[in-house]
Amino acid sequence: MTKSPRSGPYICGIDAALDVVSGKWKGLILWELDEHGVRRFAELRRGLPGVSEKMLTQHLREMEADGLVDRQVYAEVPPRVEYSLTEHGRALNAALAPLGVWGIERIRRERSDLVEHRDAAALPRP
Repeated sequence: MTKSPRSGPYICGIDAALDVVSGKWKGLILWELDEHGVRRFAELRRGLPGVSEKMLTQHLREMEADGLVDRQVYAEVPPRVEYSLTEHGRALNAALAPLGVWGIERIRRERSDLVEHRDAAALPRP
């Protein structure tokens, strides 16, 4: 594994954590991989409505460099590439769970809408 391009200095632990999950899509990628275990690129893209191919590729590369995501390439024709969470990624996802609970409460409080998702049954309802 290569060394992460992000290495401080940091003011506090939250600063270091946010450095790794910065970007709109990283938290959602963590959620999608935690929910489904292993995903191919196209499956991830379908599971994250609105993400561009370029942004998904960029975030997956950064998350792989940070040790959050494992990228497995299979020597097949056509090549098959699968993504999954590492132990480090699962630990980060568990640490973000209380933030998700806070977010659901905010959705309820603000009466905001949730995006319709193909796995809507897995989402907590407001």
